[in-house]
Amino acid sequence: MAGAVTPRGMRWLWLLACLGCRGGESPPELRVIVEVPATPSTDLDLLFVIDDSMDLSIQTNLGDALPPLFDRLGPLDLHVGVVTTDLGTSTSSGEIAPTIGSVGSGGCSGLGKAGNLTLGNATVTGAFLSDVALPDGTRQRNYDGELALIVRQMIQVGSVGCGFEQPLAAMRAALDANPANAGFLRTDATLAVVFLADEDDCSVRDAALFGPDTADNPQQSFRCTRSGVTCLQGGTTPDEMAEPGVKGGCGPSLGDTLLDAPSTFREFLVALKGDPRRVVVGGIFGNPEPFEVVLRAPSANGTPLPALAHSCTFSGPDGMSGTSDDQVADPGVRLQAFVELFDDRSSDGAVCQDDLSGPIDGIAGRIAFAMGSPCITQSIEPAACIVEDVVGEMITEIPPCPSPTCWSLVTDSTCPLDHLALEITRDVPPDPATVTQLRCAVD
Repeated sequence: MAGAVTPRGMRWLWLLACLGCRGGESPPELRVIVEVPATPSTDLDLLFVIDDSMDLSIQTNLGDALPPLFDRLGPLDLHVGVVTTDLGTSTSSGEIAPTIGSVGSGGCSGLGKAGNLTLGNATVTGAFLSDVALPDGTRQRNYDGELALIVRQMIQVGSVGCGFEQPLAAMRAALDANPANAGFLRTDATLAVVFLADEDDCSVRDAALFGPDTADNPQQSFRCTRSGVTCLQGGTTPDEMAEPGVKGGCGPSLGDTLLDAPSTFREFLVALKGDPRRVVVGGIFGNPEPFEVVLRAPSANGTPLPALAHSCTFSGPDGMSGTSDDQVADPGVRLQAFVELFDDRSSDGAVCQDDLSGPIDGIAGRIAFAMGSPCITQSIEPAACIVEDVVGEMITEIPPCPSPTCWSLVTDSTCPLDHLALEITRDVPPDPATVTQLRCAVD
């Protein structure tokens, strides 16, 4: 079969037949470990979506973890933009509800930040950071200083934004032909979106979510949970969700709800780029579990109201302006569901930790994968690997070396921690539309 061209379905039938005939054992699960396009792109559009109603120390923690991200990705033709989760009282249906609370102190009004890119505390010429190679080998930059430090300053967006956070809708507002962000999104670039939040997504479809305060439905952000999350145990309806207690089997609410389903935002990104392989999504947010509803007073002398119990807690730095010693986050059920829709082009981690380098490293790995890095950063079984050239629905298997066209695993000092890399030897150039995939059983 080496070198044979077969439709994808036939190829997998062959795999199941051959890999499964080892004494009746089940065939190993083969995962895509490396995916290298014949025509690689070095263009990356990186969008950070930052909750601007959370503690400033969390934004600082993200900034501290950024240098390894850019070190690992290496030199790219890079655009970096930052947008906040504040869309005021606007909705995807076009309605705008009346102002809630005091704007500038967690209140919400109008379009909020409207999905417009922000520079935070950074000095950058334009609405976003640009760092691209010129034909003569020099770099064209619209900033001075170290890349990671400038981005660190960009994500310092404050902590007094709207308390009804809409990260998914803010992402769409930033990327959906927003004239304020012209030039950020490039047609041929890989798009990576990274979310940082300490509360779940509340992307509003119906302005009724912002309706008047009532005794049985207080005008608090718990409305986002009542309308946007359903739990198979203890939360199958909005009223049941408001009952105190531990819930289980929680996920985004389906059907006609007041919030947009996370899947609509995946559909948006795929349509925007034309190919799901050109989209990477990363998230740093509250652990989805444990999920519990408690009664908590919004103020010292207030009446206890239904609220989400914090799913994680960590100690913040002392003495920082706008911070307290203990930081918390609520379950990010909708954000988790959204990230998981992107399979091997997604990564997420918990926000409740002082060092966010772990989640950032996971996101960097997924971006490198999508950009066509040949580096193998997982523990694999080389004997259970196959390599294929994929062009549309047709697959050509490549045999191991030696052969005129063949593959091998080599040590590559440019890979993180000197990991192995996939190397292809060819006797003739591949079709420019070819994507070469290494599939392996994972230890």
